Amino acid sequence: MPIQKSLRARALDILSRREISRAELKRKLAPYAENEEEIERVLAEFAERNWQSDERFAEAFVHSKSRRYGSLRLKQSLAAKGIDADTAREFLPDADNELQTAIAVLRKKFKSPAKDLKDKQKQMRFLMYRGFSADTVQSALKQAWVANGNEEWEDEYPY
Repeated sequence: MPIQKSLRARALDILSRREISRAELKRKLAPYAENEEEIERVLAEFAERNWQSDERFAEAFVHSKSRRYGSLRLKQSLAAKGIDADTAREFLPDADNELQTAIAVLRKKFKSPAKDLKDKQKQMRFLMYRGFSADTVQSALKQAWVANGNEEWEDEYPY
């Protein structure tokens, strides 16, 4: 007969692999707990010992994803993982960093500027799907190709 792991041991196993939010840890432990208080005791102990931290999780999550996604998508993903808006806002990239990320993502996906309105809309949809705001998308589309030393392109691009 296999030995049953304690709830505390399960939580340690989960946290030893990667940072995880309190809400996710609670969800993963729920099938093994006898009652809600047991889970809350373990979660409180882990938070007190700083073994589990939503702030640390949010920082690690944003750091790992912010090179590909915009603030809107990051904020939505963090909310889905149980991170409150104030904690998320603390670690989200500032507007300048987000614009640079949008430009880099745009250049990686599309090797040249849009040739017509249809191409431009395709590029806009791609960036918006990645979680960039409309203002950031507009700025990125204007600056992505000009920053390559292609200033004459700006006159040819009427959008």
